[in-house]
Amino acid sequence: MPRETVLEGVPEPPEDDDRDLRPQTMRDMVGQREVRERLEIAVDAAQKRGEALGHILFDGPPGLGKTTFAHCIPNEMGATKQMANGAGLTAPKDLLPYLTNLSEGSILFIDEIHRVPRSVEEYLYTAMEDFRIDIVLGDGVNARTLNMPLKRFTLIGATTRSGMLSAPLRDRFQIREHLAFYDVTDLTEIARRNARKLKVQLDDDAAKMIAGRCRGTPRVANNLLRWLRDYADSRANGHITTEVANAALEMAGVDDLGLGPHERQYLETLMRVFSGGPAGIEAIAHTMNVAVDTLTDDVEPFLLRSELLVRTPRGRMATVKSYNHLKTEPPKNSGSDDDQSKLFD
Repeated sequence: MPRETVLEGVPEPPEDDDRDLRPQTMRDMVGQREVRERLEIAVDAAQKRGEALGHILFDGPPGLGKTTFAHCIPNEMGATKQMANGAGLTAPKDLLPYLTNLSEGSILFIDEIHRVPRSVEEYLYTAMEDFRIDIVLGDGVNARTLNMPLKRFTLIGATTRSGMLSAPLRDRFQIREHLAFYDVTDLTEIARRNARKLKVQLDDDAAKMIAGRCRGTPRVANNLLRWLRDYADSRANGHITTEVANAALEMAGVDDLGLGPHERQYLETLMRVFSGGPAGIEAIAHTMNVAVDTLTDDVEPFLLRSELLVRTPRGRMATVKSYNHLKTEPPKNSGSDDDQSKLFD
């Protein structure tokens, strides 16, 4: 098994709550089949040539397996790994301990790489392409540059906002993979496997219920499974049946589409106060007494992806699907608004 390198003076990243459920090799992973196959080919080819793997960039929404791939790849290659977070690399000096301690073929994983400042980003250019760094010693006329060669390594970057990376940095990743949401079949299998790891009895129908309400995201499925385990241990002798799962999810406020209390409150406010829209996000936020960022970053993404909400130039609008889901009648007098009438035709 590969060894994680711990550097003196470098804070260790926070432990992941899903670490005991995370697959250790790509063969153990469920879903992302096409991504997995391409990476397996790249890993196998690099091992046959005895070379370091090309730099890899993973992008996609949170909870889909970017960090899991970053853990599995070193295990597949038998390489050491170091982990850093983009937010913690505020200056080039913060990156030096990682780069100078790299061994041949080792892997450096930078999570949230889009949060790396431009000065650090530019420092990565020569490290990724030429495997060297330039260290400036001294100040003023006495300053001199020390060129330090690096061992050939692999940089794995993970980001939820690849558009925030500069083009020169993106182009230096030989392998770029976008992770998509999972289907119900894969999520059901993930729920079953993780139930065995957690040593909890989970019925097949309950596993399908988790898969249908976890928003296509394994991390959410794991969180729901942990809650069902707690509920079952407390009230159902540790056995998660369909009835137990339904009662637990109802208590948590998770409905059959995966909407939580905040999403339903958002839609109810939009329908009740603003007649379904269009309404500005600030007006909705003030009415709900929550921050605008909370709505745009936490509440709206799943509503938009589920086609329960649309953004128009005039504001947010509820769709007919959202009215059907909440069992509410659409506004009858919607013909006066061109945007709204199109949604209810």
